[in-house]
Amino acid sequence: MSAQIRKTFTTIETTLIEGGRAAPKPLKLITAAAVLKNPWAGQGFVEDLKPMIHAVAPELGQLLTAMILEAAGGADAVEGYGKAAVVGLDGELEHANALIHTLRFGNHYRQALGAKTYLAFTNVRGPANCPVMIPLMDKHDEGRRSHYQTIHFSIPDAPAADEIVVALGASTGGRPHHRIGDRYQDLKDLGHDVANPASV
Repeated sequence: MSAQIRKTFTTIETTLIEGGRAAPKPLKLITAAAVLKNPWAGQGFVEDLKPMIHAVAPELGQLLTAMILEAAGGADAVEGYGKAAVVGLDGELEHANALIHTLRFGNHYRQALGAKTYLAFTNVRGPANCPVMIPLMDKHDEGRRSHYQTIHFSIPDAPAADEIVVALGASTGGRPHHRIGDRYQDLKDLGHDVANPASV
């Protein structure tokens, strides 16, 4: 394995009651993360990131996708998805971007789920225990607001200054009592076109 992974991290948060009412079905928010040595650590400014992207990103995509599917109980159980990366303080923000903003990473997850939408994301630089936030959206319909959610977690000892945390997130449904409609109703009400939502 090209990625020097120190450890992996999985969380499952299950919501049973929201707003004082029982959820129609329990909602699971799932995180799969890997803590790895920054492949560009100690090299100064690296002009060409592509060799290590090609070596490391596919391994991470495959590993984290498998972890999500195991925790969720299969691809059919996953309705919402997203991704995130946090690079340690000695790394560049571009290093976090490099590992998650490539089809060599994201397509493992997208293909496993049969997903159609892009993967919502965050990427930041931070210290150990830095909050990691993964925005989620419906894997088939980016305008389905019921599935706009955010997973929030941290790892007490990661990332170290020369590490990167790379994570995937998943939901098994939308918010339990969503009631704000979706963007398509807004567009209809405003008389705007789906292809030109701002009407510009």
